[in-house]
Amino acid sequence: MFVLVVVALVVVVVVAVVVVVVVVVVVVVVVVVVVVVVVVVVVVVEEVVVVVVVVVVVVVVVVVVVVVVVVVVVVVVVVVVVVVVVVVVVVVV
Repeated sequence: MFVLVVVALVVVVVVAVVVVVVVVVVVVVVVVVVVVVVVVVVVVVEEVVVVVVVVVVVVVVVVVVVVVVVVVVVVVVVVVVVVVVVVVVVVVV
């Protein structure tokens, strides 16, 4: 029983770390792409309206990505806490 508990905890921790790493990589990629797009648009297109539209789209994308990241991190934390509590209860009882 104790071995199963240890294995479960290790799996939960590994999954949580993988999820966080993937989320961080996605955020970095999105930010880099957004910055490149903004720079290209600003350099190539000098019309103010186009630049404003691109900036608004970029801000919306960044906000959506941040919200998704926060939700994923919260879900991972909740799952880890629930698993740890269940394991502790099982071990104690």
